[in-house]
Amino acid sequence: MITRIIGLIALLVSVAGYAQQDAQYTQYMYNTIVVNPAYAGSRQSMSIFALHRAQWVGLEGAPVTNSISINTPINGNKVGLGLSIVNDQIGPSDENEIAVDFSYTIQALGDYKMSFGLKASANLLNVDFTKLDQYPGTPILEENIDNKFSPNIGVGFYLHSDNSYIGISAPHLIETEHFDKSATSSSTSHIATEKINYYLIAGYVFELSPSVKFKPSLQAKYVQGAPLQVDVSANFMMNEKFVAGLAYRWSAAMSAMVGFQASDSWFIGYSYDFDTTALANYNSGSHEIFLRYELFNKYDKIISPRFF
Repeated sequence: MITRIIGLIALLVSVAGYAQQDAQYTQYMYNTIVVNPAYAGSRQSMSIFALHRAQWVGLEGAPVTNSISINTPINGNKVGLGLSIVNDQIGPSDENEIAVDFSYTIQALGDYKMSFGLKASANLLNVDFTKLDQYPGTPILEENIDNKFSPNIGVGFYLHSDNSYIGISAPHLIETEHFDKSATSSSTSHIATEKINYYLIAGYVFELSPSVKFKPSLQAKYVQGAPLQVDVSANFMMNEKFVAGLAYRWSAAMSAMVGFQASDSWFIGYSYDFDTTALANYNSGSHEIFLRYELFNKYDKIISPRFF
């Protein structure tokens, strides 16, 4: 019973809350294209990325996220294009987003390049209220939301070199209110409001020895009406093959991460989160796994794998 109550509270915060946030990732350092369109094409190869995240396993209605993306440089590496699809399921809601990314890169100071990015996206929201437990005396939401369409645009900036990066972005600049189908045009009640999520990302690669690299990284996310979310991580790459590290989500979770560069093209990664809040009593943690495939031509092929 307590699991159902906690699950209901969690989904109400996510689905009925005033400030709805974008999907959450532990291995954000590999999935940058989702939050920053300026990242498109920056790896100097065609990069295909797929990720599955199961959050708060064992908690009824907990978030499940699947994403797939592809991005590539064109026109002499100055222009980058990307395409991403994200499916986010939370309790009775099922949200799908497809986004197209465009970036343009110029040479900045020294070895640094500056990329400017634009994102255009389309969102489809479904909410099945029959999945909610209904109790006497509470309002009954009778009509489901079916493929509620909302367009959006985003922007990003990405300053990077061979061993460091910093970026700021807002992938959704239009604040969208998702109304119940039965609500009138003058109604002020709504199921959820998509607020603007602002991101800051940064990272640096230290070469500790010919066989060991160390990369601390940071992602901060701010959305009005929700606490500031700060993720910090530290990863080590050994012999250009094995990656291991730890991460901390401020006042929320600790994470362990591993990765393996199986070949020049294939990289696989996994992370496990355990909550540092009381929610840990009602779930067995969060799992995230991804697979990246990169297609190089004979001119762009890198000798040593990039760490971001």
